[in-house]
Amino acid sequence: MSSSDKPHVVERGAKDDEKKEEDGKGGFLDTVKDFISDIGEKIEEAIGFGKPTADVTGIHIPSINLQKVDLVVDVLIKNPNPVPIPLIDINYLIESDGRKLVSGLIPDSGTIHAHGEETVKIPLTLIYDDIKKTYADIKPGSIIPYKVKVDLIVDVPVLGRLTLPLEKNGEIPIPYKPDVDLDRIQFETFSFEETVAILHLKLDNKNDFDLGLNALDYEVWLGDVSIGGAELSKSAKLVKTGITDIDVPITFRPKDFGSALWDMIRGRGTGYSIKGHIDVDTPFGAMKLPITKEGGTTQLKKKKEDGGDDDEGFLVYLRLHHQRNTYTAPPDILSIYRFNYYHIHYLTIVF
Repeated sequence: MSSSDKPHVVERGAKDDEKKEEDGKGGFLDTVKDFISDIGEKIEEAIGFGKPTADVTGIHIPSINLQKVDLVVDVLIKNPNPVPIPLIDINYLIESDGRKLVSGLIPDSGTIHAHGEETVKIPLTLIYDDIKKTYADIKPGSIIPYKVKVDLIVDVPVLGRLTLPLEKNGEIPIPYKPDVDLDRIQFETFSFEETVAILHLKLDNKNDFDLGLNALDYEVWLGDVSIGGAELSKSAKLVKTGITDIDVPITFRPKDFGSALWDMIRGRGTGYSIKGHIDVDTPFGAMKLPITKEGGTTQLKKKKEDGGDDDEGFLVYLRLHHQRNTYTAPPDILSIYRFNYYHIHYLTIVF
């Protein structure tokens, strides 16, 4: 037998000592790991690290008009930890019936104080033209449901980066401006120097929600001549998808009308227009809406004895004092007309 074939002999005592040495090293490392883990748990328990919580406490509409609606989402965030935590990003999405209306990201949104809570306000804006171009079935004047989805991304010591998902449902309008029409002008007192009249307006609210009228301003034109206007407080309820009658006063000087007045007197009629605004309350907040009427036509009508309008003949009903005075027409038609001037008690222009 060669020397290489001889078996290697190890004494039992040496082998046991080697095994004990290896076991001792493993046991020490395990003990250190357990110690560190225990210390970490004790520190976490003592310091109190935990997951922050968040809740949507409200959604407000600070501004709304025919072009856009501004929303503010209030989110209450509570931080149970002994150190401030940064709010890294806010991801948001607004959808209606599963269709995206707007989305975006707000970076570096602040810090939540240690052992504190804070309401974070998230501003969002919906542009109506973008919505209507994307979804043709969303009609002006309608109310649509929406859902706001918000992901808050925070960085918490020990726990790391966390995402807090939130949702809130609500409704928003797609507002539509009311139509305005001038039904008639009823004159309280009439002279060519100064006339006091009542405008009988019809406001057609095409929205699926009521409008609470608070005030209005307006200006009225006959032809190209402004006959006057006013700003006044006026309370009325404009019912949804309905027509409401509104009476407003006006004072003007007929002698300044030029040919428009004489066209009416001759029965030809003349064009008129109205421009203005109404201040209204809605279920979604206050709004200032434009009112316009272009291309209307006036016509003078005399009053029947029963109070109705008579379309025949010369269309003015006059209760006159038979005192004749000479009235000279404005310069632009001076060579054509010369009128006998009467004091007129009552006159109605119908549109």
